[in-house]
Amino acid sequence: MQFNEDGACWSGIDHNGKRRVLVGQSVELEKAMELVERVADSDVSVLIQGENGTGKELIARAIHGLSPRKNGPFTAIHCASVPETLLESELFGFEQGSFTGAMRRKIGKFELANGGTLFLDEVGEAPLSIQVKLLRALQEREIERLGAIQPIPIDVHVISATNKDLREEVSKGNFRKDLYYRLATVPIYLPPLRDRKGDIPLLVEYFVKRACEEHCRPMVSISDAAMQMLKSYAWPGNVRELENVITRAVVLQENRVIEPSDLWLAELDTPEPSTNDIQYRGLKSAAKEAEKALLLQALEANQWNKTRTAGQLGISYRSLMYKIKEYELREFQRKSEKIMPFSSGKAHS
Repeated sequence: MQFNEDGACWSGIDHNGKRRVLVGQSVELEKAMELVERVADSDVSVLIQGENGTGKELIARAIHGLSPRKNGPFTAIHCASVPETLLESELFGFEQGSFTGAMRRKIGKFELANGGTLFLDEVGEAPLSIQVKLLRALQEREIERLGAIQPIPIDVHVISATNKDLREEVSKGNFRKDLYYRLATVPIYLPPLRDRKGDIPLLVEYFVKRACEEHCRPMVSISDAAMQMLKSYAWPGNVRELENVITRAVVLQENRVIEPSDLWLAELDTPEPSTNDIQYRGLKSAAKEAEKALLLQALEANQWNKTRTAGQLGISYRSLMYKIKEYELREFQRKSEKIMPFSSGKAHS
């Protein structure tokens, strides 16, 4: 667990044994990390709020790693991924014979986290029946396994996370008010990546280096045009999406430089854009039109000889074929062949 000298990142080990880094120098992230340092030496309940992919679990691990409990277990459970009928037994455990199929005792997450930290990810998805038992466990600092007679004392630091506005969920009757106040003694908000785009170059540098190391690729750089495209994108999937985009580009690129054609950005379900996003998208649209015109001009000049065109443009043959498909340029090729039928043999190489 450490911060680097300029405060640009925190590094730690995740549950898979991999080093993970929370990178950034934005004001919003600095505020979050300041709270992390201030609460880490206490057992105060922390609620981490933010969209999916913003790094909520990394914040929870940072708190654990800076706390007196750092040598104890960090136990996480994703409340949305466990069926309601199983969530209670996952959290609190059960005794042998407590229900049909309970062939042996099961230790729940609360007990597994004893002496350490329990991370309740997406706690807003927990059903009301479980919320009651969570509240009791936090208040009494003890739990009961299903089928048990005696309660079991617990010594855990509970950190929760959610992508929902729990105050709104309380007003709708979907979340208990008393549990919300118990969990949110100290709320920490993680902003989406679109609100801290100044951190994108740092994140890209880190993800490029890690992807090259993990996938045994030579170190690559990223062009100014590609970086501008990354900075102009709205990132509905946040940092997790950026990591995937960079990893894919590193694995598939061939020229040691990541270009816009290596970035597969699917703008689906993108949040409502700000004025700056609209301006950037206008620039991006214009850049695509210019690229399409350049590709078409080069292909026609080379009579649709793709190998020669790719070499002339300084891109790989595969990248050129991808762009031909992206911009639907085969229609222009067919028109060209109708006009010059005797040159079609050169067009397919």
